[in-house]
Amino acid sequence: MEGARPARRADADRCAELCLQALAELQHQRGGSLYARRETGVVAKALLRPGGLDGLLASSRRRVLVGTIDDSVVGMAVGHLDDVGEALLGVVDGCYVEQEARGVGVGRALLDGLVSWFGSSACRGVDVSALPGDRRTKNFFEAAGFKARLLTLHHPLG
Repeated sequence: MEGARPARRADADRCAELCLQALAELQHQRGGSLYARRETGVVAKALLRPGGLDGLLASSRRRVLVGTIDDSVVGMAVGHLDDVGEALLGVVDGCYVEQEARGVGVGRALLDGLVSWFGSSACRGVDVSALPGDRRTKNFFEAAGFKARLLTLHHPLG
């Protein structure tokens, strides 16, 4: 049975493994290398250093969930609350499920868990990013009710 639950300290090594897998997949996508450094860098660095998950779990403005199949951790999602003027915005920093465990509802359980937390935290909306050309990810988020609100264009120098 698949599902999602809050991460625990005992999940630290597994979360680090999943983070490394996600970062490796990003390297093969257009814009993925810069995205990994800029948009997910803080969370990735935390997950990859000893005690880093503890810091994320201790923050009242962050949520770390793990996705499971039959109690085995096969995915994770991280989100945070962002102040936008007088309102709060939920931001999905990352949502990743191992390739072998995709297509059975783990990713949706993770995303729904974050969206539920954002809603109970009085957020006015939720932002999540998808890389250009990553149709599968875009379709996944659109199926969950997300719509594009901003396109970021990039011009490399040098």
